[in-house]
Formats: sequence, structure tokens, C-alpha cells
Amino acid sequence: MLKQEQLTRDKITLKGSAKIITEFFDYGLNSILFQRGIYPAEDFKIVQKYGLNILVTTDTELQLYIKNVLQQVENWILAKTIKKLVMTINSKDTRETLERWQFDIHLEDEEESSQSNSSKPPKTEKQISMEIQSVIKQITASVTFLPIIEERCTFNILVYAGQDVKVPTAWVDSDPHHVKNSEQVRLRSFSTDVHRVEAMVAYRRDPELC
Repeated sequence: MLKQEQLTRDKITLKGSAKIITEFFDYGLNSILFQRGIYPAEDFKIVQKYGLNILVTTDTELQLYIKNVLQQVENWILAKTIKKLVMTINSKDTRETLERWQFDIHLEDEEESSQSNSSKPPKTEKQISMEIQSVIKQITASVTFLPIIEERCTFNILVYAGQDVKVPTAWVDSDPHHVKNSEQVRLRSFSTDVHRVEAMVAYRRDPELC
């Protein structure tokens, strides 16, 4: 009985899973903004997370914007109403979408999970951290296959939630910002036993190679 109680106490909760995913989004989005040169390199500082050196913005306005977005995202994860988060990189001049980073959030089926994993110990935070580390490493390595961005760009964060979700007045409807004539690369995923997050990036194919 004691062993079962210990497993129950250590299992990641919905609230804990929401926090882990939101924290990943914070570091992941910052990494994308740095790696793709959306803001000057001098506007970033190195922090240690997931056993990695990760660059995060020092721009207070950008920090506040991302924080406000992710606070709402965390609420929607807790309410089980969010399906995906997307960051798009758009040309400032033409507004064309050059890249689309998509993170699908799947809620693991609780009944199925409890049956299939009844004899399996809960995933530890260290295991989850190692999986997230792999995703961040892929984001960092993306510069090896993504086209060089030579124009001034901005970004958008899109959130896909249920139709009945209560949306704050500061949020507005948006088109999906798909990339025209795109290539897609699927990245690694990670799971918390409560959620599974799958990542991919779509980018504009070089017309000279078509």
C-alpha cells in the first residue's frame, strides 16, 4: 500500500504538467527568436535550463508580452481547451509568413493511460527534462537546415483552442499564417504522462531549388 501511495504522490498532475509545458514554451519561443535573428543578439542573455545554455530576451516589453500570452495558455491547458500553439515569422515589408513553428498539445487519455501504465512508474521530472532538452537542441540546430533570413521580420503567436473557450478581449481572431510553397520538418516530442507535445517547423522552400 505504501508503494502505491508513493507512486500516486509522485505522479505529474494536470497543474504540474501545465506548468512544465508553459515553461518549455517560454524557453522554446525565446530560442526561436534568437536563432532566427528576429531581435539583435545583444538583447539576449544566457540562462541555464534543462542542462543547456539557453538564450532569453532581456527586452522588458517582449518579456511582458510573452509572459502575458503564456499565462493565458497555461489557463487553457488547465481547462483542457487548448490544441496547439504556433509561432510564425513574418516579413515586415510583405507580411508573408516565412516560417511556422507549430506545437501540438495532446491530452493523454486518462483511462487508457492508467490501464496501460498501471505497472509502470510515473515519468520523473528528470526524464521529462531530458526529452525537452532534445527538442531545444533541435531548435538550436535548426539553423543548419532553415534558409537564412535576410529581411526584417516580426513574429506572431497563435493559439488554437476550443470553440466555446472564453477569450480575453485583448485577443483577436487571426488567419493561420500558413507558409506558401513550404517544406516541413518534424521535431522531437516530449510527454509528461498527462500531455504530449509534438513539434514541427514549416519554412518557405527556396524557389531556386524547385
